[in-house]
Amino acid sequence: MNKDTQRAKAEAFRAMHDRKQVLVLVNAWDAGSARFIEDAGARAIASSSAGLAYSLGYSDGEYVPLDEFIGAIARIARVIKVPLSADIESGFGADEKGVGGTVRAIIEAGAVGINLEDSTGERERPLYDIESAVARVHAARAAGEALGVPLVINARSDALVTLKGERGAILDEAIKRCNAYRAAGADSLFPLGLEGEAEISRATREINGPVNLIFRPNIPPLARLQELGIARLSLGSAAALAALTLTHQIAQEMFGAGTYPSMLGRGINYVEANKIMQS
Repeated sequence: MNKDTQRAKAEAFRAMHDRKQVLVLVNAWDAGSARFIEDAGARAIASSSAGLAYSLGYSDGEYVPLDEFIGAIARIARVIKVPLSADIESGFGADEKGVGGTVRAIIEAGAVGINLEDSTGERERPLYDIESAVARVHAARAAGEALGVPLVINARSDALVTLKGERGAILDEAIKRCNAYRAAGADSLFPLGLEGEAEISRATREINGPVNLIFRPNIPPLARLQELGIARLSLGSAAALAALTLTHQIAQEMFGAGTYPSMLGRGINYVEANKIMQS
């Protein structure tokens, strides 16, 4: 991708976090899903780490070989015109140098944003210590600067979903981490696991930057999220799981009753799908 084009996409993507309108990201899991999401009116597209992993035949949690992961991001970037943000989980690197290498490869593949989390995947040490996590954000920012692309970093803290103890104290930790990541160069902050309007409102008041929320069945409507100060709503693996659920249901019907109800009266036909992919 032309670096001037990539810079323009990064700047446009950053501007979408101005909190004037909640930025809705329907997360794609492969090139085809990304193209369909863009056709539906997406202003930008983010990848789903889980959905992408499933599409390549792996479970979530950085089990995808990095070269396959980068290849999948490149295929998505090739077929869309809107900005692309890649969920790189914890960065596919044991230290900040490894994170920097991953981010450079992601930018070269065509992405202009990343989601970077502070989870280690280890039971006994579920989060990177805050100094290490900050260094990883710094490394991501430096990688973008080295390539001349103003990378949009969505820094995620997993404190609320990994730490044990009093809920208020854990929320304090999540907010502290998000503010540290903001100071390190993150553009938006993602305290995973916020529950209820009181926590959402506190997060948007006390985090010094745009706040990302992930879809859950019980979250408030978009209009209310706007009032609460949310800048960005991502669907995570929800769309990928819905597609896989329907596929599983179709297969169960065919292998069981030998009937077709899940395939009848639904959605986009062959001609329409080809038209979307050709546009």
